[in-house]
Amino acid sequence: MAVEPLSQEEIEDRLAELPGWSYDAGRLTRAYRLASHFAAAALVVHVAQVQDELDHHSDLTLGYRTVSVAVHTHSAGGAVTELDFRLARRVEDLAPGHGAH
Repeated sequence: MAVEPLSQEEIEDRLAELPGWSYDAGRLTRAYRLASHFAAAALVVHVAQVQDELDHHSDLTLGYRTVSVAVHTHSAGGAVTELDFRLARRVEDLAPGHGAH
């Protein structure tokens, strides 16, 4: 399925619905803080499961009590597409269940 890059205006409009997410260096990004390293690792595993379900993958960085997510669409030349926002929404919906903020 071909996906089209979103315009800067479309990205900004969609970001308004995802507090905490930003557009940085051509990617959607978000960092989460968690209560423990184990909770952060559990969030990474859960995000990996969602990525496999969507067949769309982000860069995940696991820190001591943090998880950072950065996503763009390789098949669209590294641009941000609707696929990236679908993944971001799913991550945003599941993160609170891990105590992330």
